[in-house]
Amino acid sequence: MRSNLILTGGINHDFVDTAHAIADVLADAQFRSTVIDDLSEGFELLASTKFDLITLFALRWRMLDDDKYIPDRARWAYEISERDRHTLAKHVANGGGLLGLHTAAICFDTWPEWPELLGAAWVWRQTFHPPPAELLVRVVGDHALTRGLKDFLVVDELYHNLWSSPTSIPLLFADSAEDGSKQQIAFASATSTGRVVYNALGHDRDSVTTEGHARFLQRAANWCTLT
Repeated sequence: MRSNLILTGGINHDFVDTAHAIADVLADAQFRSTVIDDLSEGFELLASTKFDLITLFALRWRMLDDDKYIPDRARWAYEISERDRHTLAKHVANGGGLLGLHTAAICFDTWPEWPELLGAAWVWRQTFHPPPAELLVRVVGDHALTRGLKDFLVVDELYHNLWSSPTSIPLLFADSAEDGSKQQIAFASATSTGRVVYNALGHDRDSVTTEGHARFLQRAANWCTLT
């Protein structure tokens, strides 16, 4: 089995429970996952242990973008260290896979290179999401990751107006109930060594275990770890 380190934790989501659901989904694709909800501890483990895949399913940043986060800052505000940036970037540079889910696009706001590495980013006062609702998620293009996958229904938050890297390849989109626009919600990118997928879905256990979404997650993990 391939090894997967799931880094998780943060506010407004049942991160640990959903992370274990992700681990179960990926176990069916022959991944053995370790779930850690302390990012510093997780990066320390990554620095000393080789993993085939890193899954970032977390909401950890400085929390300075809105006063509504003030009550949570003492416990949850986070700034990634230079050492941990290097550890994660080195993992990808050495051929490791990276799977970013949902709020991963908000993380690490003091790391300028993070959006490009992940392939997408939440942009404050531009990106937003309505409450969770049923979405018809459509496959776009003819990427090896999604080839043969069917469109699927899932109840989740639809992120609107994400920034995406010019080098990222769109994989999935859903139509906005707000204005009818097509919102791209998953992207793949590959360097000369490592592979990265960002998927904006994944609000909770019900989302990641929905059949079509689970199948996409399995395909994404497999693609990220192809060598």
